[in-house]
Amino acid sequence: MWAVKNTFLVKIALLSAVLLIAGCASKPRQLMPTPLLYQAPGSISAVVKHEESRGSSTDVDLLYITNRARETEPESILPYGQNRSSSVAFGSARVQIGPDVSWDSLDRESRMAVRTRDLDLSLGEVREIGRFPAEPYNVEVRADGLFRNAADMRVHYQAKHLFQSELEKRLARSKTKNVIVYVHGFNETFASAAYTAAELCHFLGRESVCALYTWPASSTGNFLTSYTSTTESARYAEDHLRKMMRMLGSTPGLKGVQLLAHSRGAALLMSALRGLFTESVAAGKEPIHTLHIDNLVLFSPDIDYDLFAQDVTAGLSDPDMYSVWPSERLPRALRGRFTVYSSPNDRALIVSQILFRSKMRIGNVRTENISEAVQNYLKPFDKLDIIIYQGDRTDAFGHSYFTTNPRVSSDIIQLLRFDKKLGDPGRELIKLGPIVWKFPTVDK
Repeated sequence: MWAVKNTFLVKIALLSAVLLIAGCASKPRQLMPTPLLYQAPGSISAVVKHEESRGSSTDVDLLYITNRARETEPESILPYGQNRSSSVAFGSARVQIGPDVSWDSLDRESRMAVRTRDLDLSLGEVREIGRFPAEPYNVEVRADGLFRNAADMRVHYQAKHLFQSELEKRLARSKTKNVIVYVHGFNETFASAAYTAAELCHFLGRESVCALYTWPASSTGNFLTSYTSTTESARYAEDHLRKMMRMLGSTPGLKGVQLLAHSRGAALLMSALRGLFTESVAAGKEPIHTLHIDNLVLFSPDIDYDLFAQDVTAGLSDPDMYSVWPSERLPRALRGRFTVYSSPNDRALIVSQILFRSKMRIGNVRTENISEAVQNYLKPFDKLDIIIYQGDRTDAFGHSYFTTNPRVSSDIIQLLRFDKKLGDPGRELIKLGPIVWKFPTVDK
């Protein structure tokens, strides 16, 4: 009986997903609703207008990194498509807010609960600055062994120099000297991922370097096969993401990195970070000094509950780690907080849970699913916060509430822009346990 019911639920969920996605495809993307903290009378402006920006475009200029292949279809308007590339490219992608919106108008509309005009998002100029060699890099066979190919190494270091030079220029113009990196989830095009990164950076004050890591996670053809193949695309993207994180961490002028990831992108990011953590520790270095991560924020993470616990405690229970890190003091990974936003009403993760036959996804966990013993174990680390959102869905699946719900987006901004702790004014959430919080009211 359960098998029949389960199959029926899968079919209904997938059909609903396809219809909803198809129904929204033709609608222009609007700038996300104004976060609550900017709606208050006399609030700080969401828009930081630097001197060099006066009279210039209101576009958001993103530094993108991608392992998407170039789009080859003549009718396509996007520079990168849905297939994988064996080489990593980077460049500048401009997201336009308009049409024909001035700085003053954008400032005013960015503080309104109900806007007086449309603020359409569109993809402007996309300029590829550099590209790394195709992987795996070539090797040379010599009498005494295998050696890296000299030509590939020259191209690699040239590309690395271009990337870090571009980043240094952007850091010099930024107020915070920080980089915000957004990693998107399933069923995102290059453009849609850029829109989310841009609107987050916009409401975070445009004070930091805005970066997007985009990977081939778009749905094509059959929804079911596309979703499961995305898991392998994410796995393929891990090495490329680690490459980017290493380059970020070693760039002069960098103060810190804010890492944001959504849905399947959270699984990709966590796996990549686990590898980088082990890499640093094996070299006798603390990740906090090699990666310079301030805050790590996961929105609706599509990660199995047990896998998430394993990633969070990576290496702590493995006695072999003592051979590379003999100190009794554990290596440090984050300067700031590790924050997870979760919603039991997330329909997309219910579909994922059925497809993967997992007992639970950390992105739709309920309060009662996190035992007191687990919370008490994690509390001494004093880093992890799990925040439960139980309000109404503000998007079709209840999966994008981090941008569509003004209360949630306001909390994110208080954390990342103003460094507010849970319980501080502006972040008056209800504490349910040592590491679990919830928003105080249910939307109606």
